[in-house]
Amino acid sequence: MLFNSYTFIFGFLPVALIGFFAINRWGYARLAIGWLVAASLFFYGWWNPPYLLLLLFSIAFNYAVGRFLSRDTLTASVRKWGLVGGIAVNLALIGYFKYANFFASIANDLLGTTFDFGAIVLPLAISFFTFQQIAYLVDAYRGETKEYSFFKYSLFVSFFPQLIAGPIVHHDDVIPQFSQGKILKFDSDDMAIGLTTFSIGLFKKVVFADTIATFANPVFDAAANGAQIGFAQGWVGALAYTLQLYFDFSGYSDMAIGAARLFGIRLPLNFNSPYKSVSIADFWRRWHMTLSRFLRDYLYIPLGGNRKGETRRYVNLMVTMLLGGLWHGAGWTFVLWGGLHGFYLVVHRWWEKNTPSVRAWWYRLGAQSVTFVAIVVGWVLFRATDLAAATAVLQGMVGLNGFDAIASRDAVVWIVALLGIAFFAPNTQEFISDTLPEIEDAAETALVKSRRWQWTHEPHWALFGATALVIAASFISQENEFIYFQF
Repeated sequence: MLFNSYTFIFGFLPVALIGFFAINRWGYARLAIGWLVAASLFFYGWWNPPYLLLLLFSIAFNYAVGRFLSRDTLTASVRKWGLVGGIAVNLALIGYFKYANFFASIANDLLGTTFDFGAIVLPLAISFFTFQQIAYLVDAYRGETKEYSFFKYSLFVSFFPQLIAGPIVHHDDVIPQFSQGKILKFDSDDMAIGLTTFSIGLFKKVVFADTIATFANPVFDAAANGAQIGFAQGWVGALAYTLQLYFDFSGYSDMAIGAARLFGIRLPLNFNSPYKSVSIADFWRRWHMTLSRFLRDYLYIPLGGNRKGETRRYVNLMVTMLLGGLWHGAGWTFVLWGGLHGFYLVVHRWWEKNTPSVRAWWYRLGAQSVTFVAIVVGWVLFRATDLAAATAVLQGMVGLNGFDAIASRDAVVWIVALLGIAFFAPNTQEFISDTLPEIEDAAETALVKSRRWQWTHEPHWALFGATALVIAASFISQENEFIYFQF
């Protein structure tokens, strides 16, 4: 079931809301949490019911291991091996479903063998709920978790707004909210903010992302079929995909935050205008923020972070980004994309350390331009079906296949318009400052709330949200999946 479907918007979501608040009105708080768990499991099972058993096993297993690791009576050795065992089971599941055939193909190339696991259907959201629960196990091992009930833990993992493609929530972000009396009562402010945020996200997806995709897909399809890509064609395809991915994933994140807010739950931010970044490090602080936080806290820092010298820091950056790339997909294009961003981060760190700081406007503009072009080049690897297709597009972008005429002026108009929005328009969280989660810095909240173009509860803003929803709903001609669903 997709957020951008009539079934979800006019069927599932209203029923889930009415049931939740009706049960709360009767005074059955625990039953209301159970209702949300059941609704979330139904939402997940809609895609492929048999894989609901995998999600249930993952929830039950990790909850049991987390409770085990939280015991004060365990020796250090038992706790350590309990953590290793728990993580191993999680990695084994994701390894089989997501990477078995990829690693088998590598083994076959190296050893001349013929390993084949057959067709394996990738369970929806396995990367997201696996990472969430690995973080929970590590925190339980560190003694940083609390005694959560099974229902609340189940909702933490399966809560449908964030289940499929994030944000990757931390247990401390959301589980304490399930115990607050606020979410058990209907709140008109939460409803207004949630609907507006959801409507903006839906508009981004079905109007912006799905439209610009019609200019990106033909270029990458042609490259996959062995066609030569010209200069203009290559840049149109790369820029169109850059914008498609931005508005697709940004739209999903807005819809997730908005849908959760309808129930009074505040999810962490996942986007903060990443194409406005002035460095690649800044980009990763703004793009897929919850994944960046996970990679930093549970991979980069445990590897040593920046505590063991500059060379080790560079190695840790490369390893973190290579594994981050592999997390996105089982293919060499994703590995190289992660490695490229690791290289970008190493170069940025070296430049930052060895050159004087310049604050002039022209330097900032140049840094932003270089960063954006580097990101666009990386997205070619991210989108291409294989290395040959990526090479074809990149060759076209540097002019090795000649300089062709621009085939579609509509494509240029859409690219220019969406670049203007991505670079100059306020993002959803700046526009609706009340969507900022409570975990965000007070300074950032104060900065956002100082803007003059803030959304308020005035009638004209209600009309704005309703108009966005109506226009977006009229664009739902077919249910296009979100890009991050494949991860």
